[in-house]
Amino acid sequence: MTLTRRHFLATTSAFALAASGVAGATGAGFDPAQIVAMAEARAATRYTPRETVPQVWRDLTYEQYKLIRFRPEAALWYGSDAPFNVDFFTPGLYFPRAIKVDTVQDGTASQVAFDLSMFEKSESVPDLPVDETLGFSGLRLRTEMHRPGQTDEFCVFQGASYFRAIGLGQVYGLSARGVALRTGDPAGEEFPDFVRFWLERPEPGQRSMVVHALMDSPSVTGAYRFEITPGAACVMDVQATLFARAELDHVGFGPLTSMFLFDETNRNRFDDFRPAVHDSDGLMILNGAGEVLWRPLANPKQLQVSSFVDSAPRGFGLMQRARKLSDFADLEAHYHRRPGVWVEPRGDWGNGAVTLVEIPADREIYDNIVAFWRPATAYPPGARIDLSYRLSWGGQAPVAVQYPRVLNTRMGQGFHGNRVVTVDFEADPLFDDGIDALQIHVSSPQVETTPGVLQHNPETGGLRLAFGFEPGDRQMVELRAQLRKGDQMASEVWLYRWTA
Repeated sequence: MTLTRRHFLATTSAFALAASGVAGATGAGFDPAQIVAMAEARAATRYTPRETVPQVWRDLTYEQYKLIRFRPEAALWYGSDAPFNVDFFTPGLYFPRAIKVDTVQDGTASQVAFDLSMFEKSESVPDLPVDETLGFSGLRLRTEMHRPGQTDEFCVFQGASYFRAIGLGQVYGLSARGVALRTGDPAGEEFPDFVRFWLERPEPGQRSMVVHALMDSPSVTGAYRFEITPGAACVMDVQATLFARAELDHVGFGPLTSMFLFDETNRNRFDDFRPAVHDSDGLMILNGAGEVLWRPLANPKQLQVSSFVDSAPRGFGLMQRARKLSDFADLEAHYHRRPGVWVEPRGDWGNGAVTLVEIPADREIYDNIVAFWRPATAYPPGARIDLSYRLSWGGQAPVAVQYPRVLNTRMGQGFHGNRVVTVDFEADPLFDDGIDALQIHVSSPQVETTPGVLQHNPETGGLRLAFGFEPGDRQMVELRAQLRKGDQMASEVWLYRWTA
């Protein structure tokens, strides 16, 4: 990640670039560097929000919006030799402003015109006017996965700078974003928008889809390039160049947004037939020192922010380790098939902190978990920020860890009014010498903990660590636990913030 001072463009140059339709007009030449120039030009001018679509579109109910469906035969490159197809979504309801989409072939960009005939709608949907404000609200990528001759979706871009993807056999869950601004800040969060996309037409046999995007907001603009490879895990290589319109003193890179309602740690708060409800159950971090941290997620009663200070992080992600249907007993949501997302920085991201924001929620429709890298220093107005990272959407983090993972965390009241914590570790050859060969390290800066007890867990084949603590009248207690075998780490580092 590099930071340089931006050379402000003259106002006349900015207007000339915008008026020329560079990389956007039908038949115009295309160069990814032009998108960077467009982002830089926008950052030198005052932010102007896009026009909203007609009121009747915005007044659609949720049920009416769902009854507007894209026609498969209208997909971009449908019936051609291109290995990918692209579906589109209409604006309206939650998406009051449209985006523009261009295709790129042989170095030439051509705009995809909005056409209502691309969609079929129910009779309960009112007549919808089409004018110059109309465009799409997002797009969906498809390709052949495991059904010859049939395409499956694997990635969606829709809403602000949000996007999400799935690996083979998975269902959509958490989302990623282009950038996070002031998440959890009392001053309120800002949500930048992807306002335009360029889709490179793939060659026959090409395994990756390349998508470019232009981002805009009152505080920052940006140019993005996504190289997206579907498969057992969907892998995205992301390159981004950001330009600060205002000071960026609370910015998050590689942001992920998920949902956590309850599990065995807070099951008593919800009257629900299911034992757990969440898209993700933990934050995993591979820090710059090579240490693996696992922080189970929480649904606090008050907003809480946790910062894991680091330098040159190797990776972090919101993961879903509960993988059995019985973990959720939900035959419709299929939470056990939700992907985790691993963020792998490319290059040195410097000093900062992996930041976890947990927002109180009482229903599973709310995304209440956000994780991102927050740099230690602010970026001044006019700064240019170059980022490169990989996102892997799959069943587990694509990193080789030499010691056992945490499988589950449970918590409840003990017989003597204290709190009892159990942490299950997966089976591993490190445990073959027996429990007596392991040392338990449990600690807290706020309270004394019991020494801890290890037992074999016959269901998992691994070990269970159990310990207790008495919070007294404290409202918050930080906890840390790890197994060691002599000088060797014998488990991930388990971290948790208990709140009253």
